Amino acid sequence: MIDVVLPCLNEAEALPWVLDRMPDGFRALVVDNASTDDSARVAADHGARVVAAPQRGFGAACHAGLQAARAEVVCVMDADASLDPADLPRLVAALGDLESGGRALPSSASPPGLVLGRRRPTGPGAWPPHARLGNAVLARSLNRRAGTRLRDLGPMRAARRDALLALGLRDRRFGYPLEMVLHAARAGWRIGEIDVPYRPRTGASKVTGTLGGTVRAVRDMRRVLAEVAR
Repeated sequence: MIDVVLPCLNEAEALPWVLDRMPDGFRALVVDNASTDDSARVAADHGARVVAAPQRGFGAACHAGLQAARAEVVCVMDADASLDPADLPRLVAALGDLESGGRALPSSASPPGLVLGRRRPTGPGAWPPHARLGNAVLARSLNRRAGTRLRDLGPMRAARRDALLALGLRDRRFGYPLEMVLHAARAGWRIGEIDVPYRPRTGASKVTGTLGGTVRAVRDMRRVLAEVAR
């Protein structure tokens, strides 16, 4: 069984589609980040385990879900129907390939792996120009500092739970995803990405669909880059 952490803030409209498409062998953990709609009830009605994360913040929700997970391998993805859970098995397979390094079985001494879903927009408005530009700038900054070759700081990810917790991630806002990659790279992890379709989200956007949300996310990530570079 693989746990799927779904940070959630007012996603009652999107959750049915997301949860109904969860593949066999993948268990949904909807992390309710103090939603004011029926997200928690909708999630429970669709068979998800609901985890409360009353401290607002994307990183706070992600970390609460990671702590609540029990599977050896965990995935993280947005709960707004912009990403399809049906792509999760490909992500986990890529993680196994990355960690094995081409061998039939991974060595016990092999470094952990982290696989990101590189977003490929599939409809108008899925990834607005201002959000794509901000992502590209941050990815270049990350690659310079961490020696990675990523083209997207994708929100769909797969890694091993205990290894993620051992990174000691501290950011609880939008800098959490970038901090994860920075610390993983510095710890010698194998990091890769695969293409995943990226759909127009369901409901009102809180981050990439708004200029203000994108500015806040970029600001948080730049702060993390500056702090880690010290």
